[in-house]
Amino acid sequence: MKGLTDIPGIRVGHVSDFGALTGCTAILFEQGAVAGVDIRGSATGTEEIATLDPGHVTEQAHGILLAGGSAFGLEAASGVRRYLERRGVGYPTGAAKVPIVPAAILYDLGIGRADVRPTVAMGEAASSAATAEAVKEGCVGAGTGATVGKLFGMKQAMKSGLGSFTVSLPDGVLVASLVAVNAFGDVKDPATGKIVAGARRAADSREFAGTEDQMKRGTRGGSAISHTTLAVVATNARLNKVQASKLAQMAALGMARTIFPVNTMFDGDIVFGLSLGQKTADINTLGIAAAEAVAEAILRAVRMAKTMGGVPGLESE
Repeated sequence: MKGLTDIPGIRVGHVSDFGALTGCTAILFEQGAVAGVDIRGSATGTEEIATLDPGHVTEQAHGILLAGGSAFGLEAASGVRRYLERRGVGYPTGAAKVPIVPAAILYDLGIGRADVRPTVAMGEAASSAATAEAVKEGCVGAGTGATVGKLFGMKQAMKSGLGSFTVSLPDGVLVASLVAVNAFGDVKDPATGKIVAGARRAADSREFAGTEDQMKRGTRGGSAISHTTLAVVATNARLNKVQASKLAQMAALGMARTIFPVNTMFDGDIVFGLSLGQKTADINTLGIAAAEAVAEAILRAVRMAKTMGGVPGLESE
């Protein structure tokens, strides 16, 4: 399986700045996709989200941009729009075609360089690099500067990144995910209940502190708007806008199965749901598969993360 690009019509491209430890990921579907969204976090940074509302005049989106750089990174979405416009892709307005590209950012300014963020040029470059080949995972694109387990700050956090996973259903129906994991909390494996990556007891230790346990004992940490998990789920089944948002809502349960705590006031957690194709499938079954796909992608994101910026990762272990 290739991850999100298992869904016909989707291409994914990354641009990474490994010096500044930031980047962006362009997810393109030039023939259009019915799209929805679910927002659970309280520190989101987004644009063009209203286009995903069932009452909005636009019926389809043409791309999604995920980026680091906090609110500064949103400008990279303009690069995706420029790329798509050159290819004649967009919503027809009569005078011009306007590409519909919702975007969401995560906060990675606390690692690498805070004065370097994704730009219009980086968004355009990520689009130009987009391919239908297997999704590149780990510390790439929007996951370049991602970290997890930040109760005690970056000195006791762990490196994270970006993961992708596909669940197959009968009759050729697929549900695939792509997730950039920059959570305040710890990541646990649902199969064992054990922490895979998260806050450590000391800067020179690999012993996990257990963020939720520490918080229940009175430990306070973290800072507002400095975290976020960004997810995209897609299926080759036919959905309307309401169902695409339901797909995103159910997919968000994959975060709840793996991130502890999740959807905090510090996190800007968001899930985009996409429908490309004409296969028939039950939305509830699709939602079950979407939650599984997101959970597995989150585990892959931390397991494939390298040590960067002095923050330890798991890949070399």
